[in-house]
Amino acid sequence: MIPISYSAEVAAARENDTPIVALESTIITHGMPYPQNVETARRVEQDVRDNNAVPATIAVMNGVLHIGLSDDELEALGKSENVAKLSRADIAACIATGGTGATTVAATMIGAAQAGISVFATGGIGGVHKGAEETFDISADLQELALTPVTVVAAGAKAILDLNKTYEVLETLGVPVITLGQDMLPAFWSATSDLASPLRMDNASDVAKSHAMRGEMGLSGGQLVCNPIPQDAQIPAEVLAPVIAQALAEADAQNINAKAVTPFLLGRIFELTEGRSLTANIALVRNNARVAAEIAVALSKT
Repeated sequence: MIPISYSAEVAAARENDTPIVALESTIITHGMPYPQNVETARRVEQDVRDNNAVPATIAVMNGVLHIGLSDDELEALGKSENVAKLSRADIAACIATGGTGATTVAATMIGAAQAGISVFATGGIGGVHKGAEETFDISADLQELALTPVTVVAAGAKAILDLNKTYEVLETLGVPVITLGQDMLPAFWSATSDLASPLRMDNASDVAKSHAMRGEMGLSGGQLVCNPIPQDAQIPAEVLAPVIAQALAEADAQNINAKAVTPFLLGRIFELTEGRSLTANIALVRNNARVAAEIAVALSKT
């Protein structure tokens, strides 16, 4: 039996059929320092509430899969050090051995599905890293999107990735990639890229109908909803390109690989942009939380 604990707020939402939005916890443990991490998590949760849904931040704590965190639990997680970064490969082992870990996109999708939550808001998904033809460094997030029936709202794939290959893999896996309100895919910190979006939808209702129809048809997996960062918060791609190139070169020179790559790159880009990347990251996560809540509400009406 899976040890699952629902926060009081999430338990009440389940009882009352209130829409719920899942949120990941790696942004708390690996995304930014304390206390900014906890402050941001609380803002994101409130953004979900302000749009008529209930937030469920997911994490493993002392061998228990938490679906929603109390304020004290959120604070404790934000202060914790050396927290495991969990994905499909290790979430079960962490629970079985009584460990504590923060959930990535893949692990959050798994936790959400266990709890019957259909919509999840994050910053950006993982994908195919540059040089993957040699390193085979491909995020488990992509396979999870093909397996687990959760609609994931993100600002696209993280800009540090090989975006072309990432979206090619998603197409191969049969994952719907939907961009909201524009024909071009966003690029995380940048509102647009030079890649055309496979699908475009202009409202939460259509996204919810698409999710429901996939279930009716018995299609496996979820949907990726690419929600562009607000224009006033974005960093233009031409500004970011040389910064990302420098961070990638430094990671390669230091032989940084596997799960350490993304935190290193995001941290280095934060330094090179003098904090601007983090400001943009917070803006896009909050924007995604609002849209995810709208989709969850629409899905509750389908």
